[in-house]
Amino acid sequence: MIQFALVMSVVAFLVATVGFIYTYSIGRNQKFQGEYDTEISEKVQEHPYLRNPVFLACIIATGVAIASIIYFALNYTW
Repeated sequence: MIQFALVMSVVAFLVATVGFIYTYSIGRNQKFQGEYDTEISEKVQEHPYLRNPVFLACIIATGVAIASIIYFALNYTW
């Protein structure tokens, strides 16, 4: 149980660190064009939900929560 929590903590830390670095690098590479709204690429227009990081984060978090619930339910000792 402690090993699982440790592994999940390390994975969560790595995901948060990589996400921060990726977001920071994207933000630095953006070129200010004088307007806040710019043209949306065709790939994003074709799949607006799959390319949205908020939806992806919700889907991944739900999947991890369900997997954790199933894991703890199967390994709980009375």
